[in-house]
Amino acid sequence: MQVVWFKRDLRAHDNRALSSAALIGDVLPLFVAEPDLWMQSDMSGRQWDFVMESLDELRTDLKGCGQVLIVRMGSVLDIFQELKKNNSIDALWSHQETGNNWTFNRDKKVAAWCRMHGIKWHELKNNGVQRSIQSRNGWAHSWNKHMEKPIVPLPNLKPQQYYPGFIPTAHDLGLSPDKCEFRQMGGRRNALDRLNTFIETRGRHYRKAMSSPTEGAQSCSRLSPHLAWGTVSVREVSQAVKKRQNEIQRVSTGFTSDWRKSLKSLRSRLHWHCHFIQKLEDEPRLEFQNLHSSYDGIRHLEPNRNHLKAWSNGETGFPFLDACMRQLAATGWLNFRMRAMVMSVASYHLWLHWRAPGIKLARLFTDYEPGIHWSQVQMQAGTTGINLNRIYNPVKQGYDQDRNGDFIRQWIPELAMIPNQYIHEPWLAPNANDVLGKLYPERIIDHISSAQEARKKIWLVRQTGNYWDKATAILEKHGSRKKSKARVKNQNQEDKNKQRSFVFES
Repeated sequence: MQVVWFKRDLRAHDNRALSSAALIGDVLPLFVAEPDLWMQSDMSGRQWDFVMESLDELRTDLKGCGQVLIVRMGSVLDIFQELKKNNSIDALWSHQETGNNWTFNRDKKVAAWCRMHGIKWHELKNNGVQRSIQSRNGWAHSWNKHMEKPIVPLPNLKPQQYYPGFIPTAHDLGLSPDKCEFRQMGGRRNALDRLNTFIETRGRHYRKAMSSPTEGAQSCSRLSPHLAWGTVSVREVSQAVKKRQNEIQRVSTGFTSDWRKSLKSLRSRLHWHCHFIQKLEDEPRLEFQNLHSSYDGIRHLEPNRNHLKAWSNGETGFPFLDACMRQLAATGWLNFRMRAMVMSVASYHLWLHWRAPGIKLARLFTDYEPGIHWSQVQMQAGTTGINLNRIYNPVKQGYDQDRNGDFIRQWIPELAMIPNQYIHEPWLAPNANDVLGKLYPERIIDHISSAQEARKKIWLVRQTGNYWDKATAILEKHGSRKKSKARVKNQNQEDKNKQRSFVFES
């Protein structure tokens, strides 16, 4: 019996663990809903609802292959032990997972259990992330080779006499109610719809529209939750985009020029998708600790609860920032620039340790992918030591990305009485006293002075004795090989010359 353990690969198509197991013997396709996992602080009901819908469709697809998906709820080790007691498990198959710390420790226990019982555990690559690599050299070449492999067809499975089990609800797992009214729906068909409509129609202006919170919702691929939970493989997306690029390449017009730029940008972001996950794969501690140790202690781990609550609820008094947080609460999604901005404000203006706002965002994102998430959280908090520090101005971003204030008015109806010319800075409006502190909160901080203070604190850290030696070592381990190590040396020289060592939007 070949047990195929589904985790973040909720698809029957292009599933090499499933197809490889089917070549060896009878297959038992298994998903285990683990309550202890879903009780972790970074997991949420909206994420499980997406998974639940995806499991329902996976069960249908597997039934078409000849064998229904078996679903159990509980500890995966208890489930495996029960299967072993009643049947012979010849091998366990799954894709590699770069999950949160809980899944990392769970997988180490599974590996020990398999060794104890003489069961071979085959873990196959699920994307371009490489396990146990000694160097990033050649990483991009390996990524390309993986994406060029043929798409694996659906296997033929022999029916097994097992009770299928029910797919539990969020309530069954002990999760709190998590209303997300405009959340993306799970399942492979929705993934393929997102992919096909992007490369055929929606994605033409992707490169120009991706930074807008309104236009980006339509022009971005919106594949992130499907890639996070594996209803479609990165390889499938990569090959579909490349095929479309080849079609566009045969024609040369203004229309195709837009498409070439947008498709190139999306394909580049598929590389970055795996690049950031690779960081957590290589260094699991970055989920909890500053990547660059010189930043240890500059922010209190215990956050200012009032600031954290205001930021989380979209009640900071900064309309564009608050609108972004409210959109995220209602949809489970934000575009990349807005994700960077909300995390930057939490880290610099509010001077919160990245862990607490990072947990809040993780729970709100339907597309929460631990490797990408924690790498990006630290990058926007300025604690990696290898990225340009960027202090986003929440007011300037509003003017840049929502000039007329339409996005703000959509999510913050309390500002209906504020005239258009003051929508980004309502404290300047003639009728500010009628609204602020009554219908909508006053600013919890002064965004200019707080950013300047944060800049001073970061500057002092960067002047410590061996800061740049540590930064160079981090870049050697985690940096993209497209960028030279000279980047860190140049930043060091800029600091010595007291030039701008990070982007500061006043």
